Amino acid sequence: MGLRKSAGKVRNKLFGRQPSSGTNANLPDDEIELLESLYPAVPDIEEQQKLAVKRKVAFIAWNGPIMKIQGFYYLENIPLPDEDMVRKRLVLMDKNKKKIYIPLSDIPLGSVDSTLPEDVKQKYRWAGFEGTIHFASIMPNNMPLPESVYHVFIDIDIQVSGGKRHLKRYPLGNIERFLEHQFYTAKMEYFSARREMKFNLLVTYDKANKTLRIESVKLKDLDPSAFNLEKTKKGSLFYRFMRSKGFRAFYRVFKLLPLQQKKVLFASDSREELSGNFKFVFDEMVRRGLDLDYHFMLKKGIAAEKSYKEIVKLAYHLATAKFILLDDFYPMVYPLKIRKNAELVQLWHAVGAFKTFGFSRLGRPGGPSPKSKNHRNYTKAIVSSHNIAKHYAEGFGIDIEKVIPTGIPRTDVFFDGHYQEQVKASLYREYPFLKGKKVIMFAPTFRGNGQQSAHFPIEVLHLDKLYHELKEEYVFLFKIHPFVKNDFSIPYEYSDFFYDFSSYREINDLLFITDILITDYSSVCFEFALLNRPMLFFAFDVEEYVRKRDFYYDYKTFIPGPLIRNTDEMIETIKTEQFDLHKIKPFVQYFFDDTDGKSSARVVDQIILQENGPDEEKAARFLGGH
Repeated sequence: MGLRKSAGKVRNKLFGRQPSSGTNANLPDDEIELLESLYPAVPDIEEQQKLAVKRKVAFIAWNGPIMKIQGFYYLENIPLPDEDMVRKRLVLMDKNKKKIYIPLSDIPLGSVDSTLPEDVKQKYRWAGFEGTIHFASIMPNNMPLPESVYHVFIDIDIQVSGGKRHLKRYPLGNIERFLEHQFYTAKMEYFSARREMKFNLLVTYDKANKTLRIESVKLKDLDPSAFNLEKTKKGSLFYRFMRSKGFRAFYRVFKLLPLQQKKVLFASDSREELSGNFKFVFDEMVRRGLDLDYHFMLKKGIAAEKSYKEIVKLAYHLATAKFILLDDFYPMVYPLKIRKNAELVQLWHAVGAFKTFGFSRLGRPGGPSPKSKNHRNYTKAIVSSHNIAKHYAEGFGIDIEKVIPTGIPRTDVFFDGHYQEQVKASLYREYPFLKGKKVIMFAPTFRGNGQQSAHFPIEVLHLDKLYHELKEEYVFLFKIHPFVKNDFSIPYEYSDFFYDFSSYREINDLLFITDILITDYSSVCFEFALLNRPMLFFAFDVEEYVRKRDFYYDYKTFIPGPLIRNTDEMIETIKTEQFDLHKIKPFVQYFFDDTDGKSSARVVDQIILQENGPDEEKAARFLGGH
């Protein structure tokens, strides 16, 4: 009895009900052997004679390393009227007989082959199967199919009356017609902070075994940090001392100097030029002719090396500036005790509150340590609405009274018609192909834990379908996150429809010429909502994203547009214009306190000049409510 229960648990693991979505159903060899010893995959001769196999692969299609398969599989004279009595799976078996199991979805037989006799379709109703297998992320931790040669089989597991089960394994049959030119190839890539891998996936038809032959060939496997050939100071003991203890010592010494009441420091480790919120606040101060002393410490990224002179200069400005303005994560400032009467202000680059961040992720994988000093020393931080102040207070680990709903300066352009017309005219001059067509912009966020492992599985888009279905009316722009490392190139035969704008710095400018935005978990949806135009949310991996990252709001009810999971749904939604536009107005009302184009002015008034001005009553109500 105990053995049967144990086998039942193993079987439930092997034949999970959900279809494969990138994670496989691998099990330890001892569990596989236990299952197959109890329920042999190949019954004896007498059993085989009783159970003639009927199976057919009706459809196989590829898009990059993603395979879609559909067909049917049943044992003659074993009726399948109940979906719960049958389970099917693909089995990838390498030359050493090691197996990878991939659950399939059970579907009605008639949906696979409508030409079958009606009595057959009813008797074997749940004989149909389908599945989508992403070979680039099939293994645990979303790793690609390991290097080896595999043959593909299909298992069927049927439970009949009396507790008896039938488990049979067969090759796929003659599927050569689904392989144009008798083979198919695709690239598979994997990125983490310590590992980069690249594989070739080669698919052919094995005539001898009448099934698919899949070969995974490893082309690259390296630790990117080991190949940093640039000679830098970073590795030296003295440089590390100067960036940490030395820097903080200089800061303490410089704090003995008088605080310079007119000094404003713009410090960023995410941009080399004055742009984004920085530019709008600076331009507003200059426009007013304020008598202030401006200084700029800007770097392309956190990894960009600061010279010894820059380290000392940074310590001096941080210690003596009345106003220190940040626009993103800035690790060197967090261990510092900001001096009395100075302001460390976070002009956070993102709008709204979407994905959890900072101390909102305490206790979660990749979240900060409770002892972390990151963000905690801000004296003020800006947000777009009082409704989200609590999320930023939690994320930064600061009191909610320090979170000021001024609005986000860089959104002021969404209320400046003259600026928008200038931008559009400039873009049309530089990119004339944008005129005369509607513009779809695809702007997803990256996948991975950070810059070192950032990637996006572009293969989830079916470029061929998008091209043929939408090319007459639209052009399609890619705006891929700058962190994304994996290779992506537009096939030349689609180059009159797809265009890569990933290197274009200001995404807000591109929004002005965009008719439809397709995103996923990116905060760009907040800015685009101000234009009251259609948005689609291509969240093919939303369950995994919720599990690993999570959101401040329920994703399905939060998004101001339809949730789509694949290319077919994307095309159908665009063609039928089912955009759920009624969701946009309440979305804007919740995430923006003011839609007047005066956020930059409020930042200057309330933070630099420290005047509440016309917003005094509203600010008092906000603070009083907490």
